[in-house]
Amino acid sequence: MAGRMQDKVVIVTGAGSVGPGWGNGKASAVTYAREGAKVFCVDRNEDAAAEIRRIIENEGFAAAGHACDVADEAQVAVMVSACQEIYGRVDVLHNNVGIAGLGGPVETALADWRRVMDVNVTSMFLTCKHVIPLFLAQGGGAIVNISSLSAVRAARPELAYAASKGAVNSLTINIAMEYADRNIRCNAILPGLMDTPMVHRDFGGGPDGGEAVMASRHALSPTGRMGEGWDVAHAAVYLASDDARYVNGVLFNVDAGLQYRVG
Repeated sequence: MAGRMQDKVVIVTGAGSVGPGWGNGKASAVTYAREGAKVFCVDRNEDAAAEIRRIIENEGFAAAGHACDVADEAQVAVMVSACQEIYGRVDVLHNNVGIAGLGGPVETALADWRRVMDVNVTSMFLTCKHVIPLFLAQGGGAIVNISSLSAVRAARPELAYAASKGAVNSLTINIAMEYADRNIRCNAILPGLMDTPMVHRDFGGGPDGGEAVMASRHALSPTGRMGEGWDVAHAAVYLASDDARYVNGVLFNVDAGLQYRVG
């Protein structure tokens, strides 16, 4: 159904892409726009934010771009104010920013642990901290946080990443319960194995360009193929829209059933 986000103002953090193709944030920003939203595209990389803004505008929809490190509170405050100045309100906060962190407790350096926590969890705390007061003044709003299946299913040593996504789940549930009676909903999406530019960047090394790793990831999926950024995007639009008006505090798997696969 087209127009589910008509005239809504949506902040998408991590809206850019680290390379060619469609990551979760980039696909989500475009999908919100195609559903009628005015999208405020946020990325630490100014060029990436500008690129997704141009893509949306070239399709005939409204968008703005803004460079921001969402792990920095001062920058987050400026970013939220800039969105409000341009569009007058914020209806949806879509938190997509995240980085990987491989290794167990022995291999993980303290600096790396702190960086993953800052980027993956503190950023969402800060954006929620500065957007929720606007929701309260407006009479409601919706938050969509991008978590990961790694928060609930241990597939490899990635302690910092998995712990950070577990924290995102708890943050989501606590916000959902605190503000449910004030028309503010907060849900999280837990993607499984996804075929995105970030995955190709992180696993594309080696003489075969990462083809063996990609093939193994496809094979792990119950469907025989990884998901795409568009799969996360469609779930996000549903959770942000009025179609999900009675959906709150949900950890929404987008994983083709991988959570339940044995062996």
